[in-house]
Amino acid sequence: MSIAVKICGLKTPEDAHIAIQAGADLLGCVFFPPSPRHVSAEQAAEVFDMVGDADVLKVGLFVNPSDDELMSVLNQARLDLIQLHGDESPERVEEVRQTFGLPVMKALPIETTEDVEKARTYDGVADRLLFDAKPPKGATRPGGNAIAFDWSLLRDTQWTVPWMLAGGLTVDNVLDAVKQSGCKAVDVSSGVEAEKGVKSPELIEAFLKAVKG
Repeated sequence: MSIAVKICGLKTPEDAHIAIQAGADLLGCVFFPPSPRHVSAEQAAEVFDMVGDADVLKVGLFVNPSDDELMSVLNQARLDLIQLHGDESPERVEEVRQTFGLPVMKALPIETTEDVEKARTYDGVADRLLFDAKPPKGATRPGGNAIAFDWSLLRDTQWTVPWMLAGGLTVDNVLDAVKQSGCKAVDVSSGVEAEKGVKSPELIEAFLKAVKG
């Protein structure tokens, strides 16, 4: 079974090129200033220009964005998928889908079985779901905290839309995460970095090799 891989938090065209060549299926840029992976719309446009004719989805990560914030990015960077990583309601997810005419992936924090059940209110509203670890108390950002959760909470769960696993994934644990959760897609950011906010070409290639075999 082929596992799709999203490399998120890309900041340079060079890193995007490496990810594409290594077999990434989705590329993500972060539009959230508190993140060390934050980029401007202009920077993201340069990153995504590397995709060219490759069969790779371009994803923009936003946290509780206004319509104006979304529009300012979309006017400069062409996206295939909007990722909402804040506490957006199901109603807001649907509003973004309708307003901008793009599919939306909703990121949801998971720590307990109750969190998994809460996530069901987005199933069928969002086009995709992303399950990430709940951020630690006092965290300044909702994701990219290099924290994993109990992947087995997702095992044998049924969803009407495709879903992706995120949170603390590395080349050393990703295969175990796939096995425990039963996921068909994974999202990595901090796990392929040489330092916070700086991607490692070697780790990107190693991660994709581990997943893709």
